[in-house]
Parts: sequence; structure tokens; C-alpha cells
Amino acid sequence: MLKKLRIAVASLTFTLITLLFLDVSGMLHLWFGWLAKIQFLPAVLALNVGVIAALLLLTFIFGRLYCSIICPLGIMQDIFAWGGRKQKKNRYSYSKAHTVIRICMLAGMIIAVFLGIAAFTTLFAPYSAYGRIASAILAPIYGLGNNLLAWISAKANSYAFYPVDVQIKGWLTFVVAAATLIILAVLAWRNGRTYCNTICPVGTVLGYISKFSILKPVIDTNKCNGCQKCARNCKASCIDSNAHKIDYTRCVMCFDCIDNCKQNAISYTACKSEVKNQSSSETGTNGRRAFLAVSALFAVTAAKAQNSAVKMDGGLATILDKKVPKRQSRIVPAGAKSLVNLSKNCTACQLCVSTCPNNVLRPSQQLDTFMQPEASFEKGYCRPECVKCSEVCPAGAIEKISIAEKSSIQVGHAVWIQQNCIVERDGVQCDNCSRHCPVGAILMVRKDPSNRRSLMIPTVDESRCIGCGACENLCPSRPFSAMYIEGHQVHKYI
Repeated sequence: MLKKLRIAVASLTFTLITLLFLDVSGMLHLWFGWLAKIQFLPAVLALNVGVIAALLLLTFIFGRLYCSIICPLGIMQDIFAWGGRKQKKNRYSYSKAHTVIRICMLAGMIIAVFLGIAAFTTLFAPYSAYGRIASAILAPIYGLGNNLLAWISAKANSYAFYPVDVQIKGWLTFVVAAATLIILAVLAWRNGRTYCNTICPVGTVLGYISKFSILKPVIDTNKCNGCQKCARNCKASCIDSNAHKIDYTRCVMCFDCIDNCKQNAISYTACKSEVKNQSSSETGTNGRRAFLAVSALFAVTAAKAQNSAVKMDGGLATILDKKVPKRQSRIVPAGAKSLVNLSKNCTACQLCVSTCPNNVLRPSQQLDTFMQPEASFEKGYCRPECVKCSEVCPAGAIEKISIAEKSSIQVGHAVWIQQNCIVERDGVQCDNCSRHCPVGAILMVRKDPSNRRSLMIPTVDESRCIGCGACENLCPSRPFSAMYIEGHQVHKYI
């Protein structure tokens, strides 16, 4: 019964979190966006003390249930492990914990979070890893399926579905996501929860707390007949059936052992005998590790608190795709406050990238900001009335802002490139940038003030420009726009 309940809750959680990355309407976040905010590392980075305390309390009472019913990467590994079990049953065996690797990975994550080293944090954070898989791999497949249904419904004179733009927003991110998926799939298929119990820093922290949990699986030596079926079905490889012991730092509370024991020798109950039976040196060592792990985690929290197909124009002329201009400073969403703040808090889960309805956000390819979101305006521009990225960010890297606040935040300013402008290049009149500027920051003036017939050229009032990118996106000049947005390292308010 426990296993069935765990599977039901995990299936619902996994489905809803996946849909957060696939939802093309944006409505799902209104109801289930909180599922992203209760992920452990995003909650730490967002300084969400309530969520952190709740997850730690959950682990202290019930063990590592977080890894089985809340973490989408853990649930995904269970799916692959289930597929491997269908191929070969009773295929696991007990193995000793790789304590040195676990401690090193946890220490590395703490240092990376404290120093704002994005590359390390984004690669090994479990929620972020799954977010990249969902955003870079599942979302395009989902979009193609949606477009197929839209085509079929259109043939039937129905508009129940509408087509969406399907694109790979970052090929390097796609490669990393694909490699992560393949590695985790192979590990889970062959050895179950190897990643969770060897690499994952969140699993290490929760594991040491789970060591002292109130409820845990316990082996009754009077009923056990030594068949070892529990160990052979434990995907965490944490049951030493010969010694009748369970390594609770690695047990993810999947309840497979209880379900497979025909002698009813394993029960999920309150028991402290496992800690008492250990030698004093082992208990002291594990206690110190747990204390150091959790203390380091909260120390970091406290420190942070201080601190392409060719397009045609009616079949007559080829329209070249826009190219990305070289910017001195990258552009990040309005709620990010500054480049430093985003870099230190972002886990690169890609939720904001997936949710952006204007195709403005995409993963960074730079090493120091690897796979973190940045804005570019080849496919659209950041509409002043859209604040979705600030609503979905679970880590506090993009703080929630209102529409009124966004209209007063300068994430960058427009720059006019004279040689790219068609007024200069082709000698024709154009005022696209001025007409489409939502804040009236671009004015048209005569190129030759003394000549009334002179063509008009744009001028930018940087004090009013908010860096939305409308001028850059809608500029007809190809392949480089005559207007481009230069980002601000620290956002300004007007």
C-alpha cells in the first residue's frame, strides 16, 4: 500500500512539473507553479526559509521521501529503473557508500553557490538538470505534437488547437541535456539510484538527516529468512541483508523492499535501534557529517541573505534571418536586478526560458553564466505587459514584479548603428523603431535640419528607454538591425 501511494503521488508530481515546462498557454503556472518553488536548491537560493524548514522536517520525520515524490529527476530515474527491472528482476545488490565522493560533491556545490560559480551549480543541481531535459528535449517534441493536432483540427474546420513556434533555443544546452539524459538513463537502467546516492548534493544533505529520521524501514531479524530479495530489489543498493542493516543515508523510501518481502520482515515504523547499535565512533562521525552538511547549507543561505528555414516575403523576396549583435553586457530579465544577482542565484533550470511567450529568453553559452537566461531579440521582444519569467522563477534569481514596475525598470538602452540603417544605406524613409517604441524613447529628426525634405533619422532618449528590444526586433534592416540593445550590469529605475 505504501508503494502504491508513493507511486501515485510521484506520478502526479512528475506530470505536473513536466507540464510546467511544456505548457504553451501559461495557465498551468497559476495553479501549480508552487511545485517549482518547493524544490530544495531553488528554495535555498531564494532564501525561502519556510520551504527549507518544511523539507528538512519532512525528511526528519519520514526519511528521504523528497527524493521519491517531489524531485522530478529522482522520479525520472525510477521510471528508467522500472524499465530495467522489467528486463531483469532481482538485479541489484548491496554496495558500500562512496562517502568521499558524496562529501566532495556537496562541498563543491556549497562553494559554487557561495562564490556564484554557475557552471558547477547548473550541471549538478537535480531540479535544474531535469528542467533542461524537459525544456530542451521534451518541449520541442511536445510542440511538434501540438502543431500536428492543430493541422488536423484545421482540416476539420476546428480551432481547438493553435500552432506554436518550435525551436531549439540553445544547441549547447540541448547537447548537455541530451548527455545528462543518456547518462542518467543508463545508470538508472543498470544500477537504479546511483546518481542520487553518489553525485547529487541534495541527496547527500537529506541523506544525513534521514539517518536520524523518526520513521524508517526496519528489518525484523526474527522473521527474515535470509532470501536477500529485499537487497536484490533495492535500487538504492543500501540494504545489507547479511547484516540485517539498511544504510538510511541512501534509502530513498521507495518501499520496494517492503513490497517484495514475502515474510513481512520489513516494516516502515518508528525505530532508533539502528543508531544505538552502531559503534560510538561511527555514530560520532556520521553525526558530525550531518551537522557540518546542514550547517554549511544554512551558512551559505545566511551569507546570500547578506550579500532555421529560409523565409519568403510573399514568395517574391528572401528575408534574411537576423543575427545576434555583439553586446558589451548581456541583457537579463527585469526582476533580476543585476547580472551579479542573477549569476549567483540562478540554477539554470530553464523554466523562465520555457515560459517566455515572446521567445526572448534563451540559455547563455558563456562559461561564467553557462545556461543561465539572457535576452536576445531575433524572434521577438520583451513586451512591457509580460512578467511571466518573474512569476515562475523558483530560486529568486528573477524576483516577482508587477507590470507597472517592469515599465519603470531599465535593463538596457537602445543604440543606433548609422551604417546599418536603411535610411542611410538605401536612402528610403523608415520610422519603424520610433512607431513601435512602447515608451516613446525614440524620436525622428531630420538628417539635415536645414532641409525640409531631408529624410528622418532616429535619436534615442536613454533616460526613457527600458531596453525592451522592440526597436531591435522590428527593425527591417538585415542581417543586423540598425538598433540594438546594450545591457546594463545593474538595472536602473525611472
